[in-house]
Amino acid sequence: MAVMATTEAPNIPAVSVREWIQGVIKQDEIDRYLKDDKCFIDEAQIWRHLEQNANPDPARIKDIIAKSRALHRLEPDETAALLHCTDEDLWQEIYETGLQIKQEVYGRRIVFFAPLYVANLCVNNCAYCGYRSENEAIVRGALTMDGLRDEVRALVSKGHKRLIMVYGEHPCSDADYIAETIRTAYDTKVDNGEIRRVNINAAPLSIEDFAKLHEVGIGTYQVFQETYHRPTYERLHPQNTLKGNYLWRLYALHRAQEAGIDDVAIGALIGLYDYRFEVMGLLMHAIDLEERFDGVGPHTISFPRLEPAVNTPWLENPQYKVADDQFKKLVATIRLSVPYTGMILTCRENPQLRRDVMMVGCTQLDAGSNIAIGGYAAEQEAGEKQQFMLSDNRSLDEVIHELAQMGMITSFCTAGYRCGRTGEYFMKIAKAGKVHCMCMPNAILTFQEYLEDYASPETKAIGAKLVQEEIERLPVAELREHVKGLLNRVKAGERDLYI
Repeated sequence: MAVMATTEAPNIPAVSVREWIQGVIKQDEIDRYLKDDKCFIDEAQIWRHLEQNANPDPARIKDIIAKSRALHRLEPDETAALLHCTDEDLWQEIYETGLQIKQEVYGRRIVFFAPLYVANLCVNNCAYCGYRSENEAIVRGALTMDGLRDEVRALVSKGHKRLIMVYGEHPCSDADYIAETIRTAYDTKVDNGEIRRVNINAAPLSIEDFAKLHEVGIGTYQVFQETYHRPTYERLHPQNTLKGNYLWRLYALHRAQEAGIDDVAIGALIGLYDYRFEVMGLLMHAIDLEERFDGVGPHTISFPRLEPAVNTPWLENPQYKVADDQFKKLVATIRLSVPYTGMILTCRENPQLRRDVMMVGCTQLDAGSNIAIGGYAAEQEAGEKQQFMLSDNRSLDEVIHELAQMGMITSFCTAGYRCGRTGEYFMKIAKAGKVHCMCMPNAILTFQEYLEDYASPETKAIGAKLVQEEIERLPVAELREHVKGLLNRVKAGERDLYI
């Protein structure tokens, strides 16, 4: 197994990897969430929902659309009906409704983030993953704190303010290491730039370890179940690995919430199993979180599709590959099913598909992404350092310029998190369709920061026009004048102003 020369792993604990693995999973932190020894994913029940709603009446689909438009979460039977809709005219109405919902809740703003892969050492052996432990073609490593600072500086110098930092599952990237990387990312400054929000995609932890991340200011904790279909999960994740425990992963977000992390994010890797089952699984996950944590469901939902990876034959002909038109429909179905939750569309997808699918209700994008360990500072996209291949390699500025042409304002805002607008508070305003009321003014201010410090002349020109349009759209004259005053302060050199 090759090891990267530009980075190095932190010291491996004295215990062996095998001993470490044996101490990670705490059965009582699974059992406490079960109901009658069962989890919230009932495979037979999901299939009943899908089978019993296989031929939905058009009038019923219209009723479901109306319910979503009123910002009410759908029930499983209703989502199953949408998944079986075959009327293309109704699908056009669903697409239009998805965008309407997104605009009503979140406004004409798209939140941007950057993925930062921190460590790809991994003890798991997932069949579809380039980082699986038996893949000797992958170059392994974990960033030192100096290496992480270099990556953060490279990202900040492009204009990024928000990260999703990604780690393999390994004793070298345990909770203490992750906590140190969070602190380091926050502490790294470049002129006017800084990272203001560090979200984490990492393997499931215990409540005690999640509490360590909460203490150092973690943003959203994200973990994907990969597939909610347990037989498929067990086939793709060997039982002698940590990830082989389906329930430890399924209840990771429950433990995170119990540890005080009130912003959590779910996702499924589309293409591992029937996408209709996965959409139902995502809905069941959102429902269970809401029921257990005072209405606080997932802050975001992700739906990445399988992409090629170095020396990973399983990906060459997956049984459940999802076509572009199916992908658009599943995204729209998720948008209507959980109308108040953020939705993330990544650079896994090609530019044209991203343009198309974004318009059915997505709220967050990445751009200028590099998922090689150490790739931002080195400006390399070496395949042997990547978990999978990206399909949209445009720069951050190119994507921001395109969105401005489409009338969408780019937001780097993180004010809500620092003002305590998370968890239950966020869910209440999201379900009321009021996120944009507080977030659009801050989106304007962070967009102006980008225009002042990083934008190309072309983006600066079209962005200035868009800023003026969005200010005039603010609903209250007093608010418009206040934002104009803050905007002038940004133009004069002040940064990180927010309402």
